[in-house]
Amino acid sequence: MNMSDGVTRRMRYLTIFAACFLLGACISTTTGPPKSERDDKDAAAIYFQLGIQYFSRGNYQLSRERLLLSVNLDPSRAIVWSTLATTYEQLGNLRLAEESHDKALRTGPRNFDVQNRYALFLCSQRRFDDAEKQFERSISARINDFPELMMTNAGVCMSQKPDYAKAESYFRRALERRSNHPEALLQMALLKHQTADDLTARAFLQRYRIANPASPGVLYLCVLIEDVLGDQRASRECTTELLRDFPGSEESKRILSGAS
Repeated sequence: MNMSDGVTRRMRYLTIFAACFLLGACISTTTGPPKSERDDKDAAAIYFQLGIQYFSRGNYQLSRERLLLSVNLDPSRAIVWSTLATTYEQLGNLRLAEESHDKALRTGPRNFDVQNRYALFLCSQRRFDDAEKQFERSISARINDFPELMMTNAGVCMSQKPDYAKAESYFRRALERRSNHPEALLQMALLKHQTADDLTARAFLQRYRIANPASPGVLYLCVLIEDVLGDQRASRECTTELLRDFPGSEESKRILSGAS
């Protein structure tokens, strides 16, 4: 099962969907008053939205171009630099990704979304200690109203290290902060299954399913847990729901092929 990667990718991209370096070539040369700062900011905002749209479609080259236009016109928005950094990651240019993350952090030192994205970048590069320091910096900030989000992401990062004890500590901190935080509940269920504590995994998955819709990954995890616990009825119920509601999913294909 590749559920952990899928969750990470979602978390990685829970806040993203939000060069013409010869800029003179993109601006009208007709006579008249120069563009005002307000005009530049408006144009930058439009280019940013276009960059997000291209990113969401997987067209990272066009996304990069539009985001570069945006920061050239208005370099003060940290989220644009951060999105550009993520685009460079997708293009495989880690040097420019690092530079753009650095500019985002310097432009928005208190922007938790920017900090979170940089921590995830560090984690993807297996710089786990640096990533944890960045997560902790965000978590401990007094003005951060949603530290459970960073706690959960930090737990996912530590799972990849892997440091399961530290990962569990972060997930539990997130749940202490918000007892029904869905991502922390799901990650705890996955972690407990990975560490052969399926009875506890079942409890966390049940808590998750009380208030959250099923997905192919969730139902497949249910099948795996119930198979280990030997509850054939519960396993059949999750299998039936998976095949009925998500017949074309990779998880359904694994079930039908007998793969584990």
